[in-house]
Formats: sequence, C-alpha cells, structure tokens
Amino acid sequence: MLGRVDGIRIPEVDMTDVLLVVIALLTLAVLVLVGVLLAYVRRPVALNLDQTLREEMRLTREDMASHDVMLRREVTSSQNDANQLLVSTLQKMGEDQRRQLGEMADSNGRNHERLRSALDEKFQQILQSNERKLDEMRRTVDEKLQTTLEKRLGESFRLVSERLEAVQQGLGEMKTLATDVGGLKRVLTNVKDRGTWGEYQLGAILGEILTPDQYARNVSPKGNADRVEFAVRLPGKGDGEGPVWLPIDSKFPKEDYERLLDAVQAADMDAVKKSSDGLARAVRVAAKDIHDKYINPPASTDFGIMFLPSEGLYAEVLRQPGLVGEIQNSFRVIVAGPTTLSSILSSLRVGFQTLAIEKRSHEVWNVLGAVKTEFASFGEVLAAVQKKLHEASSTIEKSAVRTRAMQRCLKSVQELPATQAAAVLSLPESGSGEPDDDGDSGQA
Repeated sequence: MLGRVDGIRIPEVDMTDVLLVVIALLTLAVLVLVGVLLAYVRRPVALNLDQTLREEMRLTREDMASHDVMLRREVTSSQNDANQLLVSTLQKMGEDQRRQLGEMADSNGRNHERLRSALDEKFQQILQSNERKLDEMRRTVDEKLQTTLEKRLGESFRLVSERLEAVQQGLGEMKTLATDVGGLKRVLTNVKDRGTWGEYQLGAILGEILTPDQYARNVSPKGNADRVEFAVRLPGKGDGEGPVWLPIDSKFPKEDYERLLDAVQAADMDAVKKSSDGLARAVRVAAKDIHDKYINPPASTDFGIMFLPSEGLYAEVLRQPGLVGEIQNSFRVIVAGPTTLSSILSSLRVGFQTLAIEKRSHEVWNVLGAVKTEFASFGEVLAAVQKKLHEASSTIEKSAVRTRAMQRCLKSVQELPATQAAAVLSLPESGSGEPDDDGDSGQA
C-alpha cells in the first residue's frame, strides 16, 4: 500500500504479510508442543495426563497470546518507526529539493538579470552610437545648408543694398538737377527732348539693376514697326522656347502736369479739377497706346509698365481716385515711378537669381546621383580589397604556424653567431640592400 506525505507517495507495510508470518510462527510452536506432549505420553505418568495436558495447553495458549501481543506491539512499533523514518527522509528530501529549486531559481534570476543588463547596455551603446552618427550627419548637413544659405542671402542682400544705394544716389542726383528749374524747363520744352530724357532715365535704372542680357532696347513684340523703348527678357515655359518680353515705355505728359501745378499754386479749385481731369485723360491715352502697340501674349506678357520719370508726376497720378486701378483693369498697364520701377526690377532680378539657383540645384542633384552610383562601385572595390586582405591574413597565419613548427623542430639545434650564420647562408651584410654576387656564385 502507498501513503502520501507532503504530496509524496510513501510505501506502507502490508499487514497480510505480517499476519502470515505470525501464523507460521504459531503453527511451529503448536507442532513443538505436540511433540512435547507425545514425549510425555510415553512416560508412565498416565493418571495425570489429562490434567497435565490441559495445563500445558493453557500455558501454551497464554504464552502464545502474550507472544502474539508482544509481536503485534513490536510489529506496530517497527512499522511506526519505519513510517516516521520514511516521512522524515522524504521531508528532508523535499526540503533539499525545495532548497535546490530555490537556488536554481535565484541563479536563473541572477543570470537573467545579468543577461538583461548586458542586452540593455549593448542596446544603449548601439542607440548612442546611432544618435552620435545621426547628430554628426545632421550637423554636417546643417552646416552645409547654413553656409550655402548665408552665402546666397549675403550676396542677394549685398546686391540689393548696392542697387538701393545706387538708386538713392540717382535720386539725389535727380534732386540736385531739380533745383535748377529754369534749366530743366528749357530741356523739357521740346517734346522730343522730353521723351529722350525719360528714355535715358529709364535706361539708367535698367542698367543699374539688371544685366545687359536681361533686357533689350527697341523691341517689337508684335513683329511690326511698333517698337517699345525697353523690354525685360523673361524666360519661356520650356528650355527650347523663346523669351517672353515685358514691355516698359516711358511717358511724360508735361503740359498737363505743369497746368495742374500752376492751378494748385493759384489755389483755383476749378482749374485744379480741370487740370486733374486732363492729366488723367493723358495717362489713359498713354496706357491705351501701350496696350494696343506692345502687349501681345504669348510673345509678351499680358501686362506692360508705364514709366513716369518724375516722382511728383507719379504722386499726382496716384492721387487721382481710381485711376491706377482703372488703367490696370482696362488696359493691363502698371503705372510706376522711378522708385517703384526700381523695386519691381529688383524683384525680377531676385527671381532671375532664384531661377538660376534652381538650375544649379538640378545640376547638384545630378552630381550627387553620379556620386551615389560611383559610391556603390567603390563599395564593391572595398569588398574585394577586404577579401584579399582576409586571404593575405590567412596566408600569414599559416606561415606563422609553419614557422612555429620549424622552430620546435630546430629547438635542439645550437645557434651560430650572426656573422657566421650570414657567411654560411650567403646573406648580405648589415645595411646592404643587394645580395653578394660572389657569394651567390660561390654557393652555386
């Protein structure tokens, strides 16, 4: 039979086997008593045989009963001792196993912790390395972009500042010329001279702000005899298409402007109103003339610029209610004074520079693509070099192994002095880079 102590099955003593042993012992004792009785039967004591036999049987039963009780007690005691010993042994084994399992769990926990710490440390190292490399790449790209941007912006601002200074100088010169009113009136008396002066001023502004290949003189957008004084060359939509012209024509309605100034000085409101209407009418006629003669999309832009060479005249045109908007909407003509035209041309110049930068950027991208392709070939060459280096390293290691083997074989050989060894082996002298021809021939 099996018992269970602390979840462990314990073998128990079979009581049937014990009883069989006891019965066998009792049977043996009975046979002994029967033998004794038979011996007593042969004796001449026949009168007390029955009484003696009964007495002996009684004593035998009492002895057997006492032996049976004692045997049962001993068997029970032995079984209890065996059970206690087995239980204690199993408990001790369970405690040892629990202790060993606890030690194994602690060891596994420590190993797991060490492994996790090592993995965390390695991951942190990889992460830090990647972050350093990304930071280096970011700094490199930022430095290059910042340098290029600062250089481009610095050049652009420097050019704008130079052009504005030139414009300011031109305005200062114009103010100086304006002080001599009598001389200016003499110059502007003739219509031809007045147009030439406006054209000269327009050409000066264009020459200061744009390069000679960015504008042209006497351009005919419609391909007829009508030629505009100046036109800005704008790039076409495609590389193979021709330029698109932006016509700029100089207009100077001097008589209407002078009548307006005289009416303002005389404080004659009716004359001021009449002169203002005349000036507005002259400007509309000039705008219509520019629209009809010089605006011809797609050979030109769908708008033109009317240049007024005097800031005062430009201010009076702006002062007319709705005149500038009407001209822009009806005739697609923009009215500009010297300062306004300078600003427009400066904006166009910045656009030209931006377009040139975009073209250069495309070239840079092409160069980077070629470098990328070549870099792939360079990687293959590096892989081949690495393979050759590994082969050379393997050959050197094999040579080192053979050298050590020869050194072990020559371990018992006595070494010769260096000079004697050189003479025997016909080696060159110290410091000489060539072998001894005589020695070689003699050795041969």
